[in-house]
Amino acid sequence: MLTRVLFALVLLGASAPASAEEAKVLALGITDHQVAQEELDKGVALPPPHFNTPAIAYASVAGLKKGDTVEITLVNGDTPLLRNPETLAEDSQSFLLQAGKRGVPAGGWPEGSYHAALKVTRDGKMLIEQSSQPIPFD
Repeated sequence: MLTRVLFALVLLGASAPASAEEAKVLALGITDHQVAQEELDKGVALPPPHFNTPAIAYASVAGLKKGDTVEITLVNGDTPLLRNPETLAEDSQSFLLQAGKRGVPAGGWPEGSYHAALKVTRDGKMLIEQSSQPIPFD
């Protein structure tokens, strides 16, 4: 009897919808310019920012639904510097969100390691919380 129940559970799991409904990160990082989706689609490495260049945190996310909230933050160490949250008005196959400065702060960026922090929530529940690798601005 237990074997039949386990077999039925396996079959039910196999017939569940594929992860097409799951949100997933396509790209996450920091660069020295505002990014276009076409750049990310090519898969080329983007130049890192320096203390005297612009710094833009970016995230490209797929599988988002209407009402999902996406937030990207440029972070120095543990200190959030620039944040951009957006709630989607409709379903989206892929969504690009950026936060940063197109200019350079007076005197350059403060010393430290910087990273991009991404949060995606759906119906008040955290779907994704991910950070890029920290990089120092030289």
